[in-house]
Amino acid sequence: MMDIHISETRAAMGKAAAHDIAEAIRAVLREQGALRMILAAAPSQSEMLRALRQEVDIEWPRVTVFHMDEYIGLPANSPQRFANWLRAEFTDHLPLARFEPIEPGTDPAATCRAYAGFLSEESVDIVLLGIGTNGHLAFNDPPADLEDPEPVKVVTLDQMCREQQVLDGCFPGLEDVPRQAITLTVPTLMAGRQLFCCVPGRHKSAAVHATLHDPISGVCPATALRSHPSCKLYLDRESSTVDAQL
Repeated sequence: MMDIHISETRAAMGKAAAHDIAEAIRAVLREQGALRMILAAAPSQSEMLRALRQEVDIEWPRVTVFHMDEYIGLPANSPQRFANWLRAEFTDHLPLARFEPIEPGTDPAATCRAYAGFLSEESVDIVLLGIGTNGHLAFNDPPADLEDPEPVKVVTLDQMCREQQVLDGCFPGLEDVPRQAITLTVPTLMAGRQLFCCVPGRHKSAAVHATLHDPISGVCPATALRSHPSCKLYLDRESSTVDAQL
């Protein structure tokens, strides 16, 4: 079973998750010289990331940050680009050893190969992720391959995933949301040693229920989290259900 934490509010959820993540970072850095982590970029992660960057006694110059997905086709300076969002919310506030953005460029397939190379240099210690309204992890929409042999790949986004981007206020309308993106695959995310998953909001409650109770399969990619040996799930009252509290 996943370690499930339910908070009364979204802000409290973010603080609780940030406290545990900070403890995990400090513990890893006590045992080894550097730490590598992968971050989701979405409004659902804002409260946690803001609280995490306020945590004290973390040696950020020993931390390398990657992120897990990026749109294809947006201008490099677009605020909707996930790398730009992460810079504004997190990485520009900290003296990190390295932030490695996904830059799709004119050859996204080549970008996928290069990014897979960066990730394979060393193991990933911590992954901070969310769950989509359709149960996606990163941009692995259902039906996803939970044993995908590709570490990073180009995907076509399904309608529910694109609608979520509008619901989250990231784009003014569905026609503005790109149809393709680069994503780390489910096995790449699951290879992280510790996973911390923040999922606030009433519109995520159905996905949370499916994550906890549906059979583990690509129909709900987030069910794969139940097979990880160290995954903590953080919910607020709106995203949790009666079943999720048991």
